[in-house]
Amino acid sequence: MAQIEKRGGLLRKSSASKKPLKEKVVLMYDEIFMTEDPSKCSPRFWEELFLMKVNLEYLEGKLESLDSEELMKIKDNVNCLFQHCIQALGEEHPIRVVNALQTLCALIRGVHQKNKSTSGFDIINMLMGFDKAELCMKNLMESLDSLLCAEGSESLKSLCLKLLLCLVTVTDNISQNTILEYVMINSIFEAILQILSHPPSRREHGYDAVVLLALLVNYSKYESVNPYIVKLSIVDDEATLNGMGLVIAQALSEYNRQYKDKEEEHQSGFFSALTNMVGSMFIADAHEKISVQTNEAILLALYEAVHLNRNFITVLAQSHPEMGLVTTPVSPSPTTPVTPLGTTPPSSDDEHRLHSGKLCLIILTCIAEDQYANAFLHDDNMNFRVNLHRMPMRHRKKAADKNLPCRPLVCAVLDLMVEFIVTHMMKEFPMDLYIRCIQVVHKLLCYQKKCRVRLHYTWRELWSALINLLKFLMSNETILLAKHNIFTLTLMIVNLFNMFITYGDTFLPTPSSYDELYYEIIRMHQSFDNLYSMVLRLSTNAGQWKEAASKVTHALVNIRAIINHFNPKIESYAAVNHISQLSEEQVLEVVRANYDTLTLKLQDGLDQYERYSEQHKEAAFFKELVRSISTNVRRNLAFHTLSQEVLLKEFSTIS
Repeated sequence: MAQIEKRGGLLRKSSASKKPLKEKVVLMYDEIFMTEDPSKCSPRFWEELFLMKVNLEYLEGKLESLDSEELMKIKDNVNCLFQHCIQALGEEHPIRVVNALQTLCALIRGVHQKNKSTSGFDIINMLMGFDKAELCMKNLMESLDSLLCAEGSESLKSLCLKLLLCLVTVTDNISQNTILEYVMINSIFEAILQILSHPPSRREHGYDAVVLLALLVNYSKYESVNPYIVKLSIVDDEATLNGMGLVIAQALSEYNRQYKDKEEEHQSGFFSALTNMVGSMFIADAHEKISVQTNEAILLALYEAVHLNRNFITVLAQSHPEMGLVTTPVSPSPTTPVTPLGTTPPSSDDEHRLHSGKLCLIILTCIAEDQYANAFLHDDNMNFRVNLHRMPMRHRKKAADKNLPCRPLVCAVLDLMVEFIVTHMMKEFPMDLYIRCIQVVHKLLCYQKKCRVRLHYTWRELWSALINLLKFLMSNETILLAKHNIFTLTLMIVNLFNMFITYGDTFLPTPSSYDELYYEIIRMHQSFDNLYSMVLRLSTNAGQWKEAASKVTHALVNIRAIINHFNPKIESYAAVNHISQLSEEQVLEVVRANYDTLTLKLQDGLDQYERYSEQHKEAAFFKELVRSISTNVRRNLAFHTLSQEVLLKEFSTIS
């Protein structure tokens, strides 16, 4: 007997003399692609179709092969198929429901793929007909909502989410996806929250649910009222918020595990996972490539939760017992793609890593501005061990993190900002990221000054990092000025020092910390002198940097006053005592003895900052980011991974 192979919807006998036989489902698809109604000759046509195993490849390929004119000729049959798919979703037989869901995915993707330039309204007409679109989509969304909220098959829920993700991401720019208007009207927000608040469904579907929510929130977010934004902003159910936080934390921890070659995390807290991810997001040399996929979709979900919902801040400091546990599912979970949705392949260019890093810093900016979040971060009674990724560098040894100290979380944020500052001074200088980094530090200091929080932190590491950054900017003045206004960043750094000089006595932990600040300024006086010479030179020339450099000149007034006041006294002390090189303690002794005669100018606005605004400043960035995520989600979606055998096995056990 001749061997039978299956290829592309054809049953092919090995004998070359025989014509290939088509699967029955393929023959039925071919009938749909005729102009005649297939149910005229076969009254049970639609009923039988959904008992057949879907051939996604053939159906999508057939739709993609038709142009809009050819598609309009069979529009009635396509509309009919779409409507019968929706009807089948209400069937009791789960195989029919699965096949209907997969068919809908193929229909939506196939029609969009060929007609990318076609308007959203025409796509709606091709799929379901204008006159029936509102009712069709209402019924579809109600059916999906019921399936997601029911206690039935996990595979069905998985396919429902895949269908919704397919629907959302068929266009690169989701705001041009007119079908989503119906998803706004017929909300599935509560179904998504139910998945996140229920541990078994969250473990199975939490990732897809969070990515779906992040994308829906970004539909026409600047052009109209998006109900998903409104609803997300007022969620206050603890189980739901913790569920969302857990899903995000697990995804970030997985990133960390991959980056650190599955090294065990010392701390499984949510904030630890985020800070670790930011720390490993970049590399100091442009020619080195990060080795794992950056998960922009999960970062977007975290951003939207932090930015929109103040209650979500409470989960930041939570430690999640479920994290780190590897559970073996009772039945296989083949719907989970090998490549997580919304991840950027590791071979992508540096732009994606810059996007991810920028988003991380925006998230930290939102946290640093929030009064409630700051209260958490600075709470002395809530101490954490946060294992930060530290870049291997020639001039420092790899730190042994076995005995990490327990400290308030703000110490980890500050450590992270210091780590960023010292590891990214490179030719392709990420100016925007540095500005955001310094802004995060400034906002944390503003909170400490306002609330008189005396944080026990090694401030000297921050001061040293800032001075080294100033030195880098000066030594690369010509190269950097060709691309950037370096004086914006320089002014911010100088004003951080001014913040410490003017208000340090209200938030530095001890009087000796304030003395150490003066010691560092005096010790590194040459760097400040060089900076003053540079900005004075540029501010007295009639060039394009005159005004920007002049601002830095004025900002240096107190730093120069400190240097000019103490240096002669230190030299005098050394001469009187016949000491060629003073120790730190001897310098500090001179400093303490001469505070009284130091005159400083009061500088206004040091503890003021412009609050973060997405719509006015970052709209273009988020539109591009969401476009990138949409493309990656669409690429990574897998509908055909559920084999009929697995489904039959699962459904045979459903009572």
